[in-house]
Amino acid sequence: MTEKRKVGILISGRGSNMKALINAAKAPDYPAEIVLVISNNPKAKGLELAKDSNIKTKTISHKDYQTREEFDQKVTHALEEAGVELLCNAGFMRLHSQQFVETWYNRQLNIHPSLLPALKGLNSHQRALDGNLKITGCTVHFVRFEMDTGPIIAQAAVEIRPEDTVETLSDRVLQAEHQLYPEALRQVASGKAKIVGERLIQTGNGIQQAPLFSPPLTK
Repeated sequence: MTEKRKVGILISGRGSNMKALINAAKAPDYPAEIVLVISNNPKAKGLELAKDSNIKTKTISHKDYQTREEFDQKVTHALEEAGVELLCNAGFMRLHSQQFVETWYNRQLNIHPSLLPALKGLNSHQRALDGNLKITGCTVHFVRFEMDTGPIIAQAAVEIRPEDTVETLSDRVLQAEHQLYPEALRQVASGKAKIVGERLIQTGNGIQQAPLFSPPLTK
């Protein structure tokens, strides 16, 4: 079996996507190992979840640093000390400095609750409802300096139902995120997903699924 890639996770809150990654990494054949969870919020519930899984945690409050660059340097130092090779943002509510993005270039993943490049930024579920969209979803991509850009690794589509609220839609998209993020990390950690220029090249075939239609096709 090939050696597992060492992964760090950045969180700011409950860490539900972090938990999905941790659970996936428990499988013997999973190509990544979670070695460190860092939060900028000392009260983040995800820290306790990580500790319960015997994963090392560290709090680095952005409030303790005068500049974004100083904070990011501290985060990078902690990650490098732990031997982190790949980095996953999982509900990390801070924008990165350009230096940080360049340090982790093509090694940092992020998940966003829309089908990028549509609905970048905040309040994506409300904007999907306001726009009367029929399908939304989630995207895992490599991080670039401009928010919610970068080569797309994987996406999952989620139907928007007529009765949906922000809460119900958010719940279903989050369920998809918990399946998508571990698979995207698997692709990257195993070497099946690689960047050539700014284009993602993937090898290997999974299970081909049927298209999602909304509303459903009628007979």
